[in-house]
Amino acid sequence: MDERTFGFRTRALHAGTPPDGETGARALPLHLSTSFVFDSTEHAAELFALRTYGNIYTRIGNPTVAAFEEKLASLEGGLGAVATASGLSAQLIAILSLAQNGDHLVASANLYGGTITQFGVTLRRMGIETTFVPGSDLDAVRGALRDNTKAVFTETIGNPKGNVADLAALAEIAHGAGVPLIVDNTFATPYLCRPIEHGADIITHSATKFIGGHGTVLGGAIVESGTFPWAAGKHPLLATPSPGYHGLNFAETFGEYAFVQRARVEVLRDVGASISPMNAWLLVQGLETLGLRMPQHVANAHAVATFLRGREEVAWVSYADLPDSPDRALAARYLPLGSGAVFAFGLHGGRDAGRAFIESLELWSHLANVGDAKSLVIHPASTTHQQLSDDELLAAGVGPEMVRLSVGLEDVEDLIWDLERGLAAAKRSAEVRA
Repeated sequence: MDERTFGFRTRALHAGTPPDGETGARALPLHLSTSFVFDSTEHAAELFALRTYGNIYTRIGNPTVAAFEEKLASLEGGLGAVATASGLSAQLIAILSLAQNGDHLVASANLYGGTITQFGVTLRRMGIETTFVPGSDLDAVRGALRDNTKAVFTETIGNPKGNVADLAALAEIAHGAGVPLIVDNTFATPYLCRPIEHGADIITHSATKFIGGHGTVLGGAIVESGTFPWAAGKHPLLATPSPGYHGLNFAETFGEYAFVQRARVEVLRDVGASISPMNAWLLVQGLETLGLRMPQHVANAHAVATFLRGREEVAWVSYADLPDSPDRALAARYLPLGSGAVFAFGLHGGRDAGRAFIESLELWSHLANVGDAKSLVIHPASTTHQQLSDDELLAAGVGPEMVRLSVGLEDVEDLIWDLERGLAAAKRSAEVRA
């Protein structure tokens, strides 16, 4: 058994969650404890000095949280993982583990609006500047790199338009500059794409979405590949003495674990954006069924996108699995099992048609989330991306006519029935304006 490479669904059920060694419980125990007893004063000192492994305080580590981390790292093909309170906190901790005042990032412009704001406003206030470029323009990515660039950032599947990143090409560009490629893999999940296999170095997740799967729990995670040369000189936060640990050099001390260790014991410790053990426990339940849920999400999304593509009320559909999608070749390479279940389309009639469409739906819930078992709908320009300027909206490809769908697990015939009602309302709205 030690020589066997187990499949995705098997690892989703077994990785990180063997039977409990003390009680024999087959289900993962929930450790609702803030802190853990030390064996001795010497043991406590060794733990705090990072000379031995163990639990100190749940802000840094917890047995239930560790099980979630190990399971997700296994599914992503990573060396290790750090769980966080949310997807945005995972991104923040990942960046702050690499960059500081005076440093620079290159990021795709086709990102979730909250990510653009986090990078363009909050990180900028910290002295970390970000250059946003069209993710599909590889020359622009290459041209945006600077001597002080610390990472390149993209999403596997862009939010909200559903564009697909050329992961291998971006990894080659990043590595040529001596920096890691960070990939938000939220929409794809490790079931549809494992970016590490295509050269990515760090993965982030909003586990709130498809990993949780039911719209009930917040969480995030960072996964490290374990292959990036942190001691090469471009990342002094990892390869020079840290004042946070009496001069400890993470790259020298922890080698391939340097990034994931610093992210946990220094940045997560100080930022405090920790996941609760209860949320980690619930996310483990989500991972166990991820490989069963995602194929149905994808099948429903494909059927819905195909239906919308043939409707006169619809100006365009941006779903990479459609045969005329400009991202079809990239999707075939990086997402052979399907391009996920979140995509956007545009309505003739613009904002008013979108409002009429959304307000006429019954099954599709109008709210700011994706990745739920239930189908969801939103108008990004007035909600998730409303904080962006007109230029930023244009760069992100978010127009007033855009509607974003997160396709759930209902009977697809019922979802299409509901969409037909919404499209009829949108058409009436457009005719009134005409």
